[in-house]
Amino acid sequence: MKVEVFEMERMQCTWEREVDYEFSESGVHPLHLNELLEGDDEVKEFLASPLGYPHADGTPKLRSRIAATYRNVITENVFVTNGSSEANFIAAWSMFEKGDEVVIMVPNYMQTWGLAKTWGLNVKPLKLREELGWQFDPEDIKSLVTKKTKAIQVCNPNNPTGAIMAPEQRKALIDAARDSGAWLLSDEVYLGAEREAPMTESLWGYHDKTLITNGLSKAYGMPGLRIGWLIGSPEALDEVKPHHDYLTLTPSMLSDRLASLALEPERRKRILARTRSILQKNYPLVREWMEAHGSMFTHVPPAAGAVCYIKYSLDINSTVLADRLRKEKSVLVIPGDQFGMDGYIRIGTGPPKDYMHGGLNRIDELLNELKAGERTA
Repeated sequence: MKVEVFEMERMQCTWEREVDYEFSESGVHPLHLNELLEGDDEVKEFLASPLGYPHADGTPKLRSRIAATYRNVITENVFVTNGSSEANFIAAWSMFEKGDEVVIMVPNYMQTWGLAKTWGLNVKPLKLREELGWQFDPEDIKSLVTKKTKAIQVCNPNNPTGAIMAPEQRKALIDAARDSGAWLLSDEVYLGAEREAPMTESLWGYHDKTLITNGLSKAYGMPGLRIGWLIGSPEALDEVKPHHDYLTLTPSMLSDRLASLALEPERRKRILARTRSILQKNYPLVREWMEAHGSMFTHVPPAAGAVCYIKYSLDINSTVLADRLRKEKSVLVIPGDQFGMDGYIRIGTGPPKDYMHGGLNRIDELLNELKAGERTA
């Protein structure tokens, strides 16, 4: 079967380890193992871990700790996966049939969009509007969602904009799902990566037909563990599990152990505080860099996630701009084309500050060359 190419992931997988400055990542600078393990006894216990198969749906300890981070969730509502991308995939695979109607928030992490196109679904975009602070118009969802709609898929907090869904939009979304009987699929992998706001409330618990996906990659700074999860009713998870059997079967035993440590309540608080601190230090740096360029850049300040979604006024296609930055300056950014929106780039704000300065200086070099070219054209 031919698949819709996942342009962003293909670009990242190809180039993210080949550049001097990797600004395509949307999570904070990753933790090191010695920052997670505390004390000699904990290190010894981890090194004594057996290298067998773990529980297929995650160990009870890990599932219990995940459940404790939600309201009205028990262990039976949790299914552990290899990253949140696998959670997104098996949720969609278990649910959709060719010809189904699905409403998908855009811009978004375009995985479900690509799968829907590959499988021949009728995809209806729910557009976030920059003039509304990257919120959707509640009237739009009323017109898009019908009794034929199989699912509504959202990303909250949003990638690439960093917006958190406002109360009016939350209510409109939940009302639309309830009234239509559609499934609500909510990608919440940036929950906990709020820069100033309180932690975003999950959409769990407001509609019976809900599946939540999340993981440790973004807000927790541990993408290398490849631990994600699904939150759903036991009956809904039973529909998902047979699809998982055709993929990775189980999470990694070592990753399961480390994830359990990371989600110990006090340690989790420290990890998320680290994330907030990084975002609070780095966003002003990027904002000041944009302001130094005058009217070239505009943006809506991101509320969450290590991302800044930037509109630019240069007369150059976003993919061409990203390719030139990679080839000429060894900097990797995400072009807006990969979210269906030319004229934008997404810059990651999670690296160390010195690294951020170095990469932004490289971008400046190309911007100055482009501006000089426009003046002489």
